[in-house]
Amino acid sequence: MKAKSPQHQFGRRIRALREAAGISQEELASRCGLHRTYVGSVERGERNISLENIVTIARALGVDPGSLLEGF
Repeated sequence: MKAKSPQHQFGRRIRALREAAGISQEELASRCGLHRTYVGSVERGERNISLENIVTIARALGVDPGSLLEGF
């Protein structure tokens, strides 16, 4: 079985943290200043996002940006 891409792994981590925080994609997008459909596509692993957006999402989730990439 083929390993999931880094984008999929990253997206699953974002989704897990968002759900653990009890917020919707729409709320996360609002906190980040991003569009809800963009956040959804990140969570599905459809985007290879910029470092700037990684930092923005991490801050909105209250985590260190580096923690989003651990274990890749």
